Formats: sequence, structure tokens, C-alpha cells
Amino acid sequence: MDFEQVLTLVIRVEKSARPAQTDALETAARAVLAILADERSYGAGEWAAAMAAWQDNRIRKITKRARGAEWRRAEALPGITITGHGSGGETAEVRVFPPSGVEDVPVELFKLQVSGTDFEDTAELPAVQAGVPVLWINPALEMSSGKAMAQCGHAAQLAWWALPDSARKEWQASDFTLAVRTATPAQWTDLLTTDLPVVQDAGFTEIAPGSKTVIADHPQLKR
Repeated sequence: MDFEQVLTLVIRVEKSARPAQTDALETAARAVLAILADERSYGAGEWAAAMAAWQDNRIRKITKRARGAEWRRAEALPGITITGHGSGGETAEVRVFPPSGVEDVPVELFKLQVSGTDFEDTAELPAVQAGVPVLWINPALEMSSGKAMAQCGHAAQLAWWALPDSARKEWQASDFTLAVRTATPAQWTDLLTTDLPVVQDAGFTEIAPGSKTVIADHPQLKR
């Protein structure tokens, strides 16, 4: 197994059916939480060794897209498919796969494209309900949708790690309810003064090293 591991997220993007931006981001974050919480990912589970190797090193994620036969081939591989809520566009579908060495990614996933994952919200986003965890995106950064999906997944993972077991169970029971929103500049400045988990990107793609991309605001985390 390679030293460096990568967790792959694949979003379904058919020719005439593109998900909305926020639904894609929220679904990607929920997919990461789903594999973290899955019983196959810890203890004697079949994915436990791969998950441990991945989490013990740099937490790398990559987002790719698939359609038609590509999506069907991806669905045949071990993983978990999470469905979004369809707000503002086609319902997002994201499949998350157990981590693998960067040189050992299954060929069905390796061949998939990274580009073409730029989505948009065509409807006004609803207000976030009280008590719902929010992943706040840095308003000063420009990221492709695929990059932002990986960053939101990382923020959700940092929140998961920081929560006590009781809060994790509650979150899982809610089907990992969460919201993704872009902070205003004033909100972002305020969030940076808290102790909430913040994703600091390594800068390998799209943005500068050390950029703070997403902050996870969960009601059971200390500010």
C-alpha cells in the first residue's frame, strides 16, 4: 500500500442533469461523514485498515465526475452513495470510496475526469434552521466546485473528529444534516477568532498553500 492515501469522491453529472452548487457541496460533506461513521471503517471492518492508513497521514481527497456507464461502473465498486436534496437543480448524487494509495486507485475511478465539476445555484438558498451545523466557505477564495466539495468534506471530517461520541451518534441519526454557505467578509473575520475547526489547504491545486478554506460550525463545538 502506498504511503500517501487518497479518498475519492465521485459526483454524478449527466449531460442534461447538473446538480446545484450548494446541494453538491452538502452531499459531498455528508458522504465523507457517512464513510467515517460506517461500521466497515473501523474495528475489524473491511475498510478499517485503509481508513486508518489514510487518516494517519495527510488527509487527501479528490473529486471526480461520472455519467452513464462511467457512473454505473463506479457504483459497482465498494463505497457509499449519498443523495442530496435537489434544492435549486437536479438532485446531487455523490459516491465515496474507501481510500487507496495514489497509485492504486481503481482503474474505473482513475480514468474519470476532475474537470467539469463547476456548478451553480439557480435559486435562492433557504435560511439555515437553528441548530443545524454549517460549513462556512471563505468568501475571498475562488475554487472550482470539485475543489470546494473536497474542502467541505474535510471541514465535516474535522468537526466529526472534534465531537464527543454522543454528538456523533445524534448527527448520524439525523442523516448528517448540515448546511454549506459562503460567509460574508464580516462573518469570516468573526469565525477566524473562534476555536472552531478550520481547513487549511496544502496548496497543491487552485489556491495558495496555507489558505483557510472552510470553517465547521457545529452547535456542539466550543467557539
